[in-house]
Amino acid sequence: MFRKSIFLILTIAVFVSFSGCEAVKNSSGINIFPVEKDKALGLQVSAEIESDTKQFPILPEQGNEKIYKYIREIRDNILNSGEVRYKDEFAWQVKIIDDAETLNAFATPGGYIYVYTGLIKYLDSEDHLAGVMGHEIAHADLRHSTRQLTKMYGVQELISIALGNSGAVKDVAAALINLKFSRSHESESDAASVRYMCSTPYNAAGAAGFFEKIEAEGSSQPPQFMSTHPNPGNRVEAIKGKKAALSCTGNETYQSRYEQMKKLLK
Repeated sequence: MFRKSIFLILTIAVFVSFSGCEAVKNSSGINIFPVEKDKALGLQVSAEIESDTKQFPILPEQGNEKIYKYIREIRDNILNSGEVRYKDEFAWQVKIIDDAETLNAFATPGGYIYVYTGLIKYLDSEDHLAGVMGHEIAHADLRHSTRQLTKMYGVQELISIALGNSGAVKDVAAALINLKFSRSHESESDAASVRYMCSTPYNAAGAAGFFEKIEAEGSSQPPQFMSTHPNPGNRVEAIKGKKAALSCTGNETYQSRYEQMKKLLK
């Protein structure tokens, strides 16, 4: 056990030295995976996702320019809030996965964002989608994914992937789709979504609308991409409380134009 502990300490020390970075500590705890490796891992995982057209049928940009422009404008509204720490470092590429049966969205390390058509069709207004996107952007910006993946795969394997070993990239890509974040990470991302939207005209508690709809339909388990920890009711309360605490004044939902955009999805 002692030898294993020494080996782990040496591994971390070498890793941090190699990367040229120090271990980063934030409200989520210490993350020994450096930002540059977040970016490298995200790029590799995004390439794997987009090469698997059967599991991840990406909606082609040609013929769908309007909906892509619309989704990216929502992304830009969030990124330009001044609250996204890695706004200029991460890719923040947005792709739409053409799967009307799946209510899902996720972001890889390094800011590659994927939104399913099923989710877009399910939501009722633009502020709801902005809230969900803000939540996913927060997971990448707060680097929650790397922390969770490190627990699942270990430091050495993630280093190997980030350095160019593609053998496990497919497994990591699959894991990201169903990644379960901790209670604190989910709460942090909910709060960050409000913070990102607070300076915009949006209703900054847009993410709460998703949970309210889930509850209204009698579902106690929202889709995988938003864990039930804490439960939907508590999250609605916390999100709206965060909006009040920050004195956010925006209340725009843009429901009418959202309905028009949904019609573009066949």
